[in-house]
Amino acid sequence: MEPNLEKRLDDLEKKIDAIYISVEKTRKYLLWTAIVTIAVVVLPLIGLLFAIPSFLANYTTTLDTLNF
Repeated sequence: MEPNLEKRLDDLEKKIDAIYISVEKTRKYLLWTAIVTIAVVVLPLIGLLFAIPSFLANYTTTLDTLNF
């Protein structure tokens, strides 16, 4: 092979390796963003599924005792 062509191939290989590392970092960042989003949004919604019926039961019991 020509020395110029071999040098270009080595340079391209280094650039591809750098891109791969960058893509892996971005993939991990997006994974953790999704995990945090689920923890912050979905888990409280699941908690509300249990809290709202309890609140409504207490609220209606209080209204019944006040004779409304």
